[in-house]
Amino acid sequence: MNNIIELTASEIRELYDKKEATVPEVTKAFLAHIKEKDSEINAYITVCEEEALKQAEEVQKLMDNGEKLGPMAGIPIAVKDNICTKDIKTTCASKMLENFVSPYDATVVKKLKDEHMIILGKVNMDEFAMGGSTENSAFFKTKNPRNLSKVPGGSSGGSAASIAADMAPIALGSDTGGSIRQPASYCGIVGMKPTYGLVSRYGLVAFASSLDQVGPMSKTVADNANLLNVIAGNDEMDTTSAKVEKKDYTQALVNDVKGLRIGVPKEYFGEGLAIEVKEALEKAIEKYRSLGAVVEEFSLPTTKYALPTYYIIACAEASSNLGRFDGIRYGYRTENYSSLKDIYRNSRSEGFGKEVKRRIILGTYVLSAGYYDAYYKKAQKVRTLIKQGFEEAFEKYDVILTPTAPTTAFDLGSKIEDPLEMYLMDLYTVPINIAGVPAISIPCGTDKEGMPIGMQLIAKHFNEEMLYRFAYTFEQN
Repeated sequence: MNNIIELTASEIRELYDKKEATVPEVTKAFLAHIKEKDSEINAYITVCEEEALKQAEEVQKLMDNGEKLGPMAGIPIAVKDNICTKDIKTTCASKMLENFVSPYDATVVKKLKDEHMIILGKVNMDEFAMGGSTENSAFFKTKNPRNLSKVPGGSSGGSAASIAADMAPIALGSDTGGSIRQPASYCGIVGMKPTYGLVSRYGLVAFASSLDQVGPMSKTVADNANLLNVIAGNDEMDTTSAKVEKKDYTQALVNDVKGLRIGVPKEYFGEGLAIEVKEALEKAIEKYRSLGAVVEEFSLPTTKYALPTYYIIACAEASSNLGRFDGIRYGYRTENYSSLKDIYRNSRSEGFGKEVKRRIILGTYVLSAGYYDAYYKKAQKVRTLIKQGFEEAFEKYDVILTPTAPTTAFDLGSKIEDPLEMYLMDLYTVPINIAGVPAISIPCGTDKEGMPIGMQLIAKHFNEEMLYRFAYTFEQN
């Protein structure tokens, strides 16, 4: 039997079907590997050893009794620590929620459990999902398994690193401005940000409610489609959840893009893009051409406004969402106070990290009386233009192809003191969240240091199948 931990979710499922491995065996293999490996990677905040083994025994019983289970039953999974899990800590990698145990499961977690997946534990992230390197966690920095001196990306860095280090075959992340796709690119895995509203946000601790989306991260495109099948769907607990028919995304895993149209926006290939990333993408484009796809360059002129628009909207929503963490209702409370005002001020000063404070202050500023019209209102108008730009492009093209990030993974500590340089790493991912469209990042090469390069494919609203078709074809070829 191959080394279990190196297998994809589909391969593990095959072992179960052939009775070549049991769910407890597989779960134990991953837990043992986490014990051995995680001290150098720091991907997990909480490992749920007892619960995972108990779940594994239960699923095995169902299999032994010949119950018909879904394709993801018995598959171990890592869950980002801003997704609520009943009876397991949900910390958001913040001192503010260090000991918070959610009284309920997020809808996506409930769906994982209904599918009989095994939750291995909760993984590290940038505090409250704010950051692009997982260096803003209040607990520890996660390292990139491909090179321990580099960042794994963020904010879903723990999710990406757990897969790249074989400490989970599959994971859930959340994506507000690229937080699934950028770490997927840096760690050389597959990451999907679904259409806004396709996956329930109920139980996802909010950063920017109009941008956040939970999505699947995996080693292969097929595993990704299988996990999206599990978590997608309407949820009456989430008012932003879309009413769309249930689809089987694995039907889109077709190795064929003949005659389909790819648009390449020239704004994404300008200054700031590393030469090696550009070369890898040009090779990918040639590959698609050789497979019969029609590739055309076009212009998305609103691209240059995406980053400022994103940071105004995201910080404004963060400032509003994080107002509830005040030392009174729940979360961290200071021991150092003599008045109610002190409790508020000191609890928030001591409980939040630097990046979170920076974004709260920025958000409060753009929402304040004198600046609301100049910044926030204007950003919302530009948001509409960015969305229209994508809609017009999708009248002509089936997918848009871009880099996922301007460079490969950077060194730990190299950008943490320069927030602006860190924000520029989101250049190619934030427009997608602003427009609410789906996008996937898949590996398309490596740089001379052997670090993975990600290619981003974008499609129109609720057309995840097209992304899976293009990604699957590329992966197979």
